[in-house]
Amino acid sequence: FICSFKRVTTEEEAKTFIQAVKKEHWKANHNCSAFVIGDKSEIQRSSDDGEPSGTAGIPMLEVLKKNELINVVAVVTRYFGGIKLGAGGLIRAYAGSVANALEEIGIVEVKEQEGLKLTLSYPQYQTFSNFLQAENLQEFDTEFLENVTTHIYLDPENVQEVSDRLVEFYQGKVSFEKSGSKIVEVAL
Repeated sequence: FICSFKRVTTEEEAKTFIQAVKKEHWKANHNCSAFVIGDKSEIQRSSDDGEPSGTAGIPMLEVLKKNELINVVAVVTRYFGGIKLGAGGLIRAYAGSVANALEEIGIVEVKEQEGLKLTLSYPQYQTFSNFLQAENLQEFDTEFLENVTTHIYLDPENVQEVSDRLVEFYQGKVSFEKSGSKIVEVAL
């Protein structure tokens, strides 16, 4: 069982991806799929691709829905190995493939956050990863010139609190400013 994922925003994109996986794995016995599209999960489709009805696509779709995922398509490719799994085994295998892949690649939330633009000296930047790790943050758009310029994005209600901790972390010797809002991916 091989699970492939892709972000999509339209049903056409999802179908194109499914066809691409089928083309890549043309010798496979089955390429079962499921996708959820729309901010309110308006479009939900699944396919058993020749497996017994309800044993592949629907369990895959349920994993996507349980994880509250949107705008994503999953395709699980099965090369038959000679062992019949039965309906329960197929359900567990297909749902498990999607769940395991999600665990491996991780899930992100896409949301609007407020930015802070930091200007750090190179010695300050060497310890910046400690601050990021302690605050469970990630940096974006880092530039290495005379100084290091980087951005962090926060929920609006956390900007002041994190700013205060940033000043404390660098013992008042840090330069930063608000840089506006941006749509960013936040690892869950």
